[in-house]
Amino acid sequence: MHYWGMDQPGGAEALGDGEVEPRFDTFTADGMATADAFARLAVELHDSEGVEETIHAVVAFAIQALDCSHAGVATAGRGRKPEIPAVTDPVVAEIYRSQLTYGNGPMTVCMDERVPILVTDTAADNRWPEWAAQVRDLGVRSVFDVPLNSAAGTVGVMGLYSNRPDAFSTDDQAIAHILARHATVAIANARHDATMIQAIDARKLVGQAMGILMERFDLDGDRAFEVLRRYSQDNNVKLRDVAQYLVETRQLPTARHRVNGSRPTSPAP
Repeated sequence: MHYWGMDQPGGAEALGDGEVEPRFDTFTADGMATADAFARLAVELHDSEGVEETIHAVVAFAIQALDCSHAGVATAGRGRKPEIPAVTDPVVAEIYRSQLTYGNGPMTVCMDERVPILVTDTAADNRWPEWAAQVRDLGVRSVFDVPLNSAAGTVGVMGLYSNRPDAFSTDDQAIAHILARHATVAIANARHDATMIQAIDARKLVGQAMGILMERFDLDGDRAFEVLRRYSQDNNVKLRDVAQYLVETRQLPTARHRVNGSRPTSPAP
């Protein structure tokens, strides 16, 4: 593929960590079309609602633009532990699960070390033999994992998979790195939005629960919040969950009730 006119001399420049960047002074008509495609992708990512929809848009673009057999995104959870989104292609999900099972593989290394990993042929690569054999059985011969790096850390890893060996050229790798930058910003923003929505919902629940306590027990706001906080701390239950239980049942949890699998021990005031 010659998305960026790299058939011309000096079409790509090397960046750090093995990354390549297209030379904009060598744009061809195909390169301009690809730039337009990225512009449309940026709009689509902006309009996507939630992390799952954002990942779906990234994966769909990767498969179309890079002509790979499969693509996926593993997100970084707590402690940078890889997580598999629900929208993941079944083949990609199996590739991810095998790495989580063995505790190593290109995706896990990519996420831990924040560097791109290229496997030109799973039939010849001996870095992760157990993983390579399983992936080869799935029909995958080439793998290119790209970290989704932000200033705050790794958002995840974008994985590209082909049923052909040596499938990802220098041109493809350049496109993948640019796509990864778009994906990093979009996924980080989607996560931030989701966190903000959860925080707002939690505050609303706590406020409703405080109102119930204030009315029922003639408490002021500070005392009502202290009651909720005590139940949360004494029973190792999130404040939001205690508030939700109170709003839904109109009573505080007792030893007879469970809140999200926890058994509170403190009686109601």
